Amino acid sequence: MLSIGIVIVSILAVAYLIFKKYYAPGALLFVGLVTLAVVAVISPEPLITGKKATHLAGLDVIQIFTNLLQTRTAGLGMNIMAIAGFTYYMDKIGASGALVRLSVRPLKIIKAPYIVMVLGFALSLVLNVFIPSAAGLALLLMVSLYPVMVMAGISRQSAAATILAGGCCCFGPSGGNNLLAAELTKMHVMDFFLNVQWSVGWAAVIAMLIAHFFIQRWFDKHDLAKGILTKEDFKVPQLTQEDSKAINAPLLYAFFPLIPVILLFVFSPLVYKGIRMEVVTALLVSMFISLFCDGLRRKNLKESIGTLKTFAEGMGKVFTSTVFLIVCAEVFAAGLTKSGGIAEIINSVSGMQAGGYAVFTVMFLIVVGSAFVMGSGNAAFFSFAPMIPDIASKVGLNAAFMMSPLQLTSGMARSSSPIAGVTIAVAGLSGLNPFDLIRRTIPVMVIAIVVTYLRTLMLL
Repeated sequence: MLSIGIVIVSILAVAYLIFKKYYAPGALLFVGLVTLAVVAVISPEPLITGKKATHLAGLDVIQIFTNLLQTRTAGLGMNIMAIAGFTYYMDKIGASGALVRLSVRPLKIIKAPYIVMVLGFALSLVLNVFIPSAAGLALLLMVSLYPVMVMAGISRQSAAATILAGGCCCFGPSGGNNLLAAELTKMHVMDFFLNVQWSVGWAAVIAMLIAHFFIQRWFDKHDLAKGILTKEDFKVPQLTQEDSKAINAPLLYAFFPLIPVILLFVFSPLVYKGIRMEVVTALLVSMFISLFCDGLRRKNLKESIGTLKTFAEGMGKVFTSTVFLIVCAEVFAAGLTKSGGIAEIINSVSGMQAGGYAVFTVMFLIVVGSAFVMGSGNAAFFSFAPMIPDIASKVGLNAAFMMSPLQLTSGMARSSSPIAGVTIAVAGLSGLNPFDLIRRTIPVMVIAIVVTYLRTLMLL
């Protein structure tokens, strides 16, 4: 029972610190190191054995952090940093804005307001494959899609809720959580995306689109009748001059963000095995093609080469926001695992009838609850994902199909949280209270989470 108590206290401590707006990676690292130190004191077994051991319990606590930094930064971390650098570069030359602007164009000719809204939601989910940052995508959509939806006749509350929900799943090969899941399950990232993530997620997407249509229409009618909404809430927002700067790139640039996904798909075990294409290589090839084309347009070699600085800056920024978060979350996960509490919970639950499904249910609820309280899908998923392969093997479940719903629903729970960065960003740009937004996204996300859980039970 002591080990289970350590797990519960550790999870509650992290949730409390992040809810109080402590730096999320620091909170995970702090609690993880404290947990490891407690385990080192009470456990007769050393924290590390073999060549990596320091042979001093106190140093072993830090050595776990060292080992994870070395492993993750060189492998998974480099992939994530390259993706971020490419994303920042696409934003710098205006390619991301061009992709969103081109995608939104067909919606302007549709007259049915809530059909426009649902199509906008679906478009957001598709664009998230190529623009993996939920907050970054939301900022682009607030400039382009948001006015189109309000112009069609829905309230700005419904439009903003659509954009907030649009990055909830993080489908595709370029998100940090997808890369981690693929690495932990030893799968090619495109294989994981198409054969695992999409196999689980398609049902949730259909459920979300249908639920979003009826829920937002009901909210608009109900709130308008109650006086919560006024006619002002159905007026088209005006772009500021600063907002308009990001949408001037040629529409041809819309093709650039698609190149890495196309390369990874074509040169993957799913299509053609003759050429091996790594994630970083695909990104670099795509960036150099974009650089060449952008250089021809600018007719200024110095200025064009100077845009590469954005790639390097993006890599550095995502190390602090995502790669460091992954390492800190894994230190936290190591503390939970080495305490023995996770194993004790698994043994207790797996002894029940349908024990494997009970274990999955417990992990599912923990990740969903953590993501909502922390306001971060990544923090919740990164904290528990490293445990899944061992847990799955012990209870006889498929690790990939056990991990994918945790990744999907961590994003859904984040899109329901009032303290999530993307919630605050969308609320700020739309001039709304964060609670006005999650009031509209929570019902949709709850339906999607339930459908994801039920769909997963069919696949495990």
